[in-house]
Amino acid sequence: MKLKTTLLKLLLFAFVAVLAACGKSSPVTYDLPQLVTYDVVIDPTSTIAWTGGVITNSVPVTAYGVCYSTTNSEPTITDSKTTETISTFLFGSKLKGLSLNTVYYVRAYGTNSSGNTGYGNVVQFKTGGGIADAYGTVSTIAGSAAGYENNTGTAALFNRPTAVATDAAGNIYVADSYNSVIRKITPGGVTTTVAGTGTFGYTDGPADKAQFYVPSGLVIDATGNIFVADLGNNIIRKITPAGVVSSFAGNGSSGSGDGTGSAATFSGPAGIAMDANGNFYVTDSNNNLIRKITPAGVVTTVAGNRVGAYTNGIGTATSFNKPTGIAFDAAGNMYVAEAANNAIRKITKDYTVTTFAGGVDTAALKLGSPQDLKIDANNNVYITDANGRVLKVNKDRIFSVVAGKASTGTTDGDGNTALFNGPKGIALDAQGNIIIADYNNNRIRKIVQ
Repeated sequence: MKLKTTLLKLLLFAFVAVLAACGKSSPVTYDLPQLVTYDVVIDPTSTIAWTGGVITNSVPVTAYGVCYSTTNSEPTITDSKTTETISTFLFGSKLKGLSLNTVYYVRAYGTNSSGNTGYGNVVQFKTGGGIADAYGTVSTIAGSAAGYENNTGTAALFNRPTAVATDAAGNIYVADSYNSVIRKITPGGVTTTVAGTGTFGYTDGPADKAQFYVPSGLVIDATGNIFVADLGNNIIRKITPAGVVSSFAGNGSSGSGDGTGSAATFSGPAGIAMDANGNFYVTDSNNNLIRKITPAGVVTTVAGNRVGAYTNGIGTATSFNKPTGIAFDAAGNMYVAEAANNAIRKITKDYTVTTFAGGVDTAALKLGSPQDLKIDANNNVYITDANGRVLKVNKDRIFSVVAGKASTGTTDGDGNTALFNGPKGIALDAQGNIIIADYNNNRIRKIVQ
């Protein structure tokens, strides 16, 4: 009886203890935010810079921004910092009041709901001496009005030229979109037709019989083959030096399927670039994807998820919105011009996507619908802006206007007064001159820096 009473007391004690435990609220502990810090772009005055970051592990946060210092190589929130309005997991930050010719360290931070702060990678940058924009000199190489005529200089006619590319001999190749032909301009300014009949269609074969439908991107390989992003046909086409046109990837139907050659599908491929290994990368504009094509024609999707949005991250967990131009830097990173998000996105070799410049948030560098971009051997980035400007982010990340204004016209001359009308395609020649497809002016323009 005594044992039974003791057992009952123990059970009652355990029950009371359980009830007491249930009446207490256990504190919730959150993981530290994990972040990636964006590249830094510096205003020509060198007193302002733009950067930002992205939280990669979806942790609830109560604050985020960037912290920066001139002395602490691993800055924290006890140093100078920005605090941004929380909306999504990616954000831009604008740094003000910077000192000239000074090294800064910056990194993104995020504070979770437990009050603990995580940090992104450190980005080091140095401000300049506050020099003004270094404008180039603009001239017209070819074209004057909408039409289709082979001739010399401004006597040649184009209709909505969209993309340009150059070869080692100084020739310029043009995707003449509304004429649906590929044109060539010699160093002497003589324009001829490389492939196409001047009418919309889809026909492979000899260059003078082949048809395209709004060709929108060009790249030339080391042996002189021209690869064309044939937007209206949803196909990547190839033109050999002998003048034979064939379909390299895609089959004419709209889709997003991966596969080899004609088994793959695209929807509005707009831009195309080639890496050091001979692989092609395509901005599949209507699919909001970045696609890879091997030299054997095998197509895979490397970034984007088809949702028209603005999400950084890794590979197919990211989102783009109507990507157009695409280019590589010397280290093999990809850069994508994204007009709908007013951004230049950067994609590393492991397909990590971040924002290089611009963006949709209020603290971002204001880009006016970037269309295309090219990067020289010194990692200077040149950008066409649909607002009428040609922009440059130099190797030191200093942003400047090379030519044009946020207004339209056809004026040649000093870049400060020169005018464009919807510049799209951009290329660099062997001398470092900038070649522009001035879309709405139906001209090919040249900027000497």
